[in-house]
Amino acid sequence: MKTKVFSLIVLLLTLSLSVSVFAAPFDPETFVYVGGAGGPQTLDPAAAYDTASGEIIHHVYDNLFQYINGELDNMGPMLATEVPTVANGLMSEDGRTIRVPIRQGVKFHDGSVLTVEDVRYSFMRGMLADPAGGPMWMFFEPLLGVQTMRDVIEMAGGSGDFADIKDVDPAILRKAYDLVAATMEVDGNDLIFHLVDPYPPFINILAKGGSWSAIVCQEWMVAHGDWDGNPDTWAKWYDLAVEDMTLYDQANGTGPFKLSTWDKSGAQVLLSRFDEYWQGPASLKSVVIKNIPELATRQLMLRAGDADAIYVGQEDLPQVRSMPDVVVIDGLPQVTNTVLFYSFTIPVEGNEDLVGSGKLDGNGIPSDFFADVNVRKAFNYSFDYEAFLQEVALGAGVTPVGPIPQSLPYVNTEQEYYYNDPAKATEYFKKAFDGELWEKGFEVGIVYNTGNNTRKTALEILEYNVERINPKFKVNVIGLEWATVLDKLRSASLPVFVMGWLMDFPDTHNFAVPFMHSAGTFAGYCGQGLIDLAKEQFDELVEAGIKATDPEEREKIYFELQKRYVDLAVGMPFMEATTHRVMRDWVQGFIYSPAYSAQYDYYTIQKVQK
Repeated sequence: MKTKVFSLIVLLLTLSLSVSVFAAPFDPETFVYVGGAGGPQTLDPAAAYDTASGEIIHHVYDNLFQYINGELDNMGPMLATEVPTVANGLMSEDGRTIRVPIRQGVKFHDGSVLTVEDVRYSFMRGMLADPAGGPMWMFFEPLLGVQTMRDVIEMAGGSGDFADIKDVDPAILRKAYDLVAATMEVDGNDLIFHLVDPYPPFINILAKGGSWSAIVCQEWMVAHGDWDGNPDTWAKWYDLAVEDMTLYDQANGTGPFKLSTWDKSGAQVLLSRFDEYWQGPASLKSVVIKNIPELATRQLMLRAGDADAIYVGQEDLPQVRSMPDVVVIDGLPQVTNTVLFYSFTIPVEGNEDLVGSGKLDGNGIPSDFFADVNVRKAFNYSFDYEAFLQEVALGAGVTPVGPIPQSLPYVNTEQEYYYNDPAKATEYFKKAFDGELWEKGFEVGIVYNTGNNTRKTALEILEYNVERINPKFKVNVIGLEWATVLDKLRSASLPVFVMGWLMDFPDTHNFAVPFMHSAGTFAGYCGQGLIDLAKEQFDELVEAGIKATDPEEREKIYFELQKRYVDLAVGMPFMEATTHRVMRDWVQGFIYSPAYSAQYDYYTIQKVQK
C-alpha cells in the first residue's frame, strides 16, 4: 500500500506573515479558535444544516430548552421557563399537545424584547420557507406527519410536483398556510404545539444545539425584508437560495454574543459580547473564529498564543500532545458517523472534472454509474476499514455496521457488514454493467473538503485499493473548499463524496430519515435514482419507526431498515468516531455536549493565565 496512506507526514511550511514569531500578549477577554475544514454556509436558522454554520448560530441565538452541562439526559428550560411533561401538566397524556411558557424580559441584540409571537414566527417562518435540503423536516414530521412544504401543499389539495411555487393556485397556498398555522397557537404568554402523533424527541428538536429552532425577532425580520406574517404572501420567501435569505449573513438573536462581522474572503467570523444577555454577560468580550486549512499554520498559532484552540485531525494528535502549555482532551463521545456517499443520478454536463467523458469508455463514468448495486458493493469491499480505524483514526472509534450509530438503541450490532476483500470487490466489479465495466474501465473524481486530512486519507486508501484491482480503474481524490462542496451537494452534482452526520436529536429516527427516506438530506444530494429507491424500499418503514410505541416493534423496524441499507450498499459508512479538543492550558470552563455543532460554548469559557 502506498506509504502516504499510512504515514503521518509533518509538513514544515514557511511561517506565514499572519502568524506571530513571538508569543502574543495574553488577552483574557478575546478567544481565537482556528478550524481547518471550512467556514459557515449561511447564518439563517431555517437553512443552516452544517456544523460550521451551526457553530455561529449557537452563540448568537438561544433556543427554548437546553441540555444542562451539555448532558443529553438532563434537559432544562432556556427561553422557556419550564420543560413540558405530563407530570407538570404542560404535556397532554397522549403527548400530542405541548404547552411552552415563554420567558419574560429577554432582549434581542437590537434591544427588542422577546414575545411569544416571536417564538411562533420563528417556527412558522422556517416551515414556510422550507429551503431544499434543510432541517425543517424536523417540524413538519411531528406537527403534520409529512416531510416538506410540498407535502403540505398536497395535503391542501394541490400538486407537490411544481417547478415554481408561483404556478400554485393562491387558494391552495392559503390552505397550506392554514394547515401550518393550526399546528401552533398563542395562549397568553404560552405557545401551544399540536402534534399529529406522539413524537418523543420533539423537545430535543427545540433544544440548544439545534440551529433550526433558534428564536428570531419578528419585528426586526420584517424590517429587514423577510416574511411579514401575512397568510397570503409567504410563498415569496419559499425555498430561496441561501444567499438570498434575510439571515444569510446578518443576525439578531438573544444569545450571549452578537455577530460583528463575517469576512467571507478572509474566512473569519467575529463575535462580540452582548452585555444585556438575560443570563448575564459572558466572561469573554470577543470571539474570533478563523478557518485555516494548513495544519502547520494552526499549530504555530497555538504554540505562539495567537490561537487559544485549534482543530487537529485525529491522525495528527501525536504532533500536539507534546507541545508545552497545550491540553488535549480526547475520547469525547459522539452520536455520529462518517460515510462515503454515492450519487445514483449524476449530472454530466458541466461536471466533466468529476465524471470525465460521461460515458463508460474508460475515460469517465455515465450518469447511472453508481445506480448499479454491483459497483457500490465493489467499492464497499475495496475499503480497508481496520487499517483506517487503527492507523489513521488511531483507534478513536469503531467501525459501523450500518447507517445508524451503535451508541443509539435499535441497532443490530450483529449485522453482517462489509470488510476489505479484494476478491469480492473483483467479483462485483466484473458483474457491473454486465461485464462491460471490467473490460473498459472507468475514471471518477471523489471529493473531500480541504483541510480535513482524515477524510483525504480515507479516500486515498479507497483510491489505492480500487486502482490495484484493475489497471483500467482510475480514482482521482479531489479536495474542494467546504462552501464549494455544499453548493455541489445542493445541485446533486458530486458522484462520490464523504460527509459526517452529527445527530440533530438523540434518537435512532434521526439517522433513518436523512440516510434512508426519499425526502431525507442525502437522498436530495444523491440524485433521483436514490429518491426512487428510497420510496420503494425505505419510506414506509422509516415512517412506521417513529410512530411505533412498542420498543420491540421499533427494534424490528430499524433492524430491517439497517439490513436493507447494507444489502443494497446505499452508502459506505466507515467510521463512528469519538472526538477531541486541543487548547491552551489557560482555557477554563470547557463544557462538551454531543448535541452541539459548536466546538466550544464560549459563554462558559474563561481564560486564566497560569
